[in-house]
Amino acid sequence: MEPTLVYDDDCGFCTRAAAFVARHGTVELVGFAELSPSLRERLPPEYRECAHLVTDDAVYSCGESIERALAETELVPAPLFGVFRSVPGYPSLREWGYRRIANNRGTIGRLLP
Repeated sequence: MEPTLVYDDDCGFCTRAAAFVARHGTVELVGFAELSPSLRERLPPEYRECAHLVTDDAVYSCGESIERALAETELVPAPLFGVFRSVPGYPSLREWGYRRIANNRGTIGRLLP
């Protein structure tokens, strides 16, 4: 099974970001409105608060989902994320960045082409 990126398909910015990742990698896309019962069962109860990457073995949420999805593309060498993860404080910084973008996605979406 290909990794599946679950995202807020009511959000234009989120939809464009998910499509960008899918264009450059091997990630299946599923919007919140399209969730199957079996996929929904794998997500955390508060799944609508952020994106998730679902693999055969795990579910990654929020900033980590985007990191893992980008690792599935040819845009960033996957081993680079292993280096990032070894840096103290990286997970907190990644999640902080994700939250800043998520909380301002309407404004960011209007600024992007």
